[in-house]
Amino acid sequence: MSVDSPREVGKRIAARRRARRLTQTGLAAASHVSYATVRAVERGARRPSDEVLEALAAALEVDATQLRTGYVGTERRVHRALPALSAVIAGHDIPQGPPSRGPTELSAAVAQVVSRRLRAQYGRIAAEIPALLHDTIRYVHSARSTDQREAARMLVAAARAADAIAFKYRSHDLSARLIDLMRWGADRTSDPLVQAATAYVRTEVFFAARAYAVGLAALEQAIDVAPAPSSRSATAARGALHMRAAVIAGRGGDVAGADTHLAHARQLGDQVAREGVHLGTTFGPDSVRIHEVSVAVSLGPDHVDRALRVATEWKPPAALPAERRSGFYIELARAQDWSGLRSDAFESLKAARAAAPQHTREHPWAREVASSLRRFHRSDAESLSHFAHWIGAV
Repeated sequence: MSVDSPREVGKRIAARRRARRLTQTGLAAASHVSYATVRAVERGARRPSDEVLEALAAALEVDATQLRTGYVGTERRVHRALPALSAVIAGHDIPQGPPSRGPTELSAAVAQVVSRRLRAQYGRIAAEIPALLHDTIRYVHSARSTDQREAARMLVAAARAADAIAFKYRSHDLSARLIDLMRWGADRTSDPLVQAATAYVRTEVFFAARAYAVGLAALEQAIDVAPAPSSRSATAARGALHMRAAVIAGRGGDVAGADTHLAHARQLGDQVAREGVHLGTTFGPDSVRIHEVSVAVSLGPDHVDRALRVATEWKPPAALPAERRSGFYIELARAQDWSGLRSDAFESLKAARAAAPQHTREHPWAREVASSLRRFHRSDAESLSHFAHWIGAV
C-alpha cells in the first residue's frame, strides 16, 4: 500500500510535468489520460489508479515509483518480462529471419534502453526489452557483413539492459544466461573495449555465487588483455575493471588486492579527468570515490572508517547516473549503521530512494539496514516504519 497521500502524489506529478515544460493539456495528450483526470490528480482530489499512474509516468519519462512511493506495479511488470526474456534467448544462435525494425530505429531504441538502465527505470526496461532483444538477435543474424559488428554491439547493450532487471530481481540463472549472450555478441564485435565491458558485467555471476577468488582472477585476466590506456575510452575500460576488481577483492577479504586495484582505478580516473559513460559503464573520478566506499563496506565493519571519511569530504553530484548515486548511499547507510550512526543511516537510505527508488527497493543491503534501524532506532519511528514497509523489511 502507498504511504503517500493523493496530494503528495499530485505534487510530484505536477513538479515533473513542469520540469519537462508540459502544460496539463500537454500531459493529458501525451499520456492519453483525460485533462479532467490530470487536473484532479495534480491537486490531490483523486488518487490515480495503477493504469493512470503508469500512463503519466511514461509520458513524464520516469518510473512510476518516483511518483508514488508504495507502487508495486514495477515488480509485476519485471516478473512478467522474465519468462519472455528466457524464451527470447533460448535459441539465440539460430537464425530466425530479419528484425521488425530497421538499423536506425533499433539503434535509437538501444540507446534509450541504455539510458533507462543508467537511471534505474526497471519498469520501463521490462516493458521494452523482450521485443528489443528479440530484434537485436535477429539483426545479428541478418545484417550485412559490413554491419555485423554494429549489430553485435547493439545486442550486447540490449542484453546488458535485460541482465540489469534479471540480476536486480534475483533471477540469477537468467542473468548468467544473458551474460553468456553478451559474451557471444562481444566476440562478434572483435572490439576489445566491448569485451572489457562484458567482463565487467560478468562479475555479477561471481558475486551471486560468492565465488570471489575466481571472480577476481577473471577480472585480472580481463585487465591483462584490455587495451593500453592510450585513449579516453580505453582508459575508462581499464579503470572500470580495476574498480570492479577492488570490490570483489574486498568481498573476498583480500585487503591488499582491494587497495592495489583501487589505487590503479584512482590513477586512471585522474587520467580521464571527468566522469563519463563509456560503452554503458560510468567511469571517472566520482565513480572511483563511490567505489572507495564500496570497497570499505565490502571489507566489513573493521574498515568502516574509510567509508565514513569519503562521505565526510564528498557527496555524489546529481549529474551521476541515478543507480550509481543510489548505490553510494545504500553502502554508506550500511557503514553508518555498523558505526551506530543510525539517524545518519536513515537519511542515507532516504537519499538512495530519492535517487533511484526501484534500485533501493530491490537492494538486499538497503532492506537489511532498514530492518536493523527499525529494531534499534526510535527517534523517527513513524517515518522509519513507513520506509520499512515500503522496502519490505517487515
